[in-house]
Amino acid sequence: MNQKVMLTAAVTGAGETTDKNPHVPVTPKEIAESAIAAAKAGATVAHVHARDPKTGGISHDIEHYREIVDRIRDSETDVIVNITAGGGGDFIPSLNTPAAGGNGTDIQTPEQRHEPVGELLPEMCTLDCGSVNFGDMIYMSPTEWLRRQAALIKEAGVKPELECFDTGHIRFANQLVKEGLIEANPMYQFCLGIPWGADADVETISYMKSRIPENADWSAFGIGRMQFPVAMQTALLGGNVRVGLEDNIYLKKGVPATNEALVEKMGAMLESNNISIYTPEEARKIYGLRKGGDSTV
Repeated sequence: MNQKVMLTAAVTGAGETTDKNPHVPVTPKEIAESAIAAAKAGATVAHVHARDPKTGGISHDIEHYREIVDRIRDSETDVIVNITAGGGGDFIPSLNTPAAGGNGTDIQTPEQRHEPVGELLPEMCTLDCGSVNFGDMIYMSPTEWLRRQAALIKEAGVKPELECFDTGHIRFANQLVKEGLIEANPMYQFCLGIPWGADADVETISYMKSRIPENADWSAFGIGRMQFPVAMQTALLGGNVRVGLEDNIYLKKGVPATNEALVEKMGAMLESNNISIYTPEEARKIYGLRKGGDSTV
């Protein structure tokens, strides 16, 4: 085997992980610096969420995203920026307020979810392709909202990464492709092991891979202890890989990780199997990514 993969570092996410690992970046400066460190360790892509610097929780503030992206772009380290477009989908069920949701419910419109992407024009962004039971929460992405969001991403000239947490999400992502809302070769991301979505195992990876178009590119990630097994199996099956503190906060049992350490470990595992990692510039050419910040579509 002699192949190359695109390696994404998902540097922070929005989960309650900051009290479990002191290396989880919170402020825009910390998030940008962690993305840059991951890139120096070999990551092709930095997948970015913003957090509230005061609370550590999720932030939708465009200025937080702007600072993160500007700091990355102003650095001397090249990395593809992938901004989440899946924020504002958290519905907390409540028997007292079943229609409005309970405390912590955070729902944004497609236009609001798209704002950081449309304003900052990263090379890539995520598009979560359906609703799912997410632990005790419901993550909500209704189909008509997704069609609207996909149209906005297409208009912005940003490459969407079609995040599929279950098999039905692949069916709808395929429908977006059929309807022309996804241009060129579509890029799928299988999100595995999250309660209660698709399992993190070889059978699930193989099945999901079998259901995407022939011209599609794909990737997969697992969470927690399944991060490295899923990533390695994905690479061996010809897909791209993702690691990072969004999905897993430990380098090994009981040892808090950094993003750069996770990238280095993944890089060593790939190298031992004669698999190398695309540089950002190589990946831009291969996957047809416009340089970040370029408004020319």
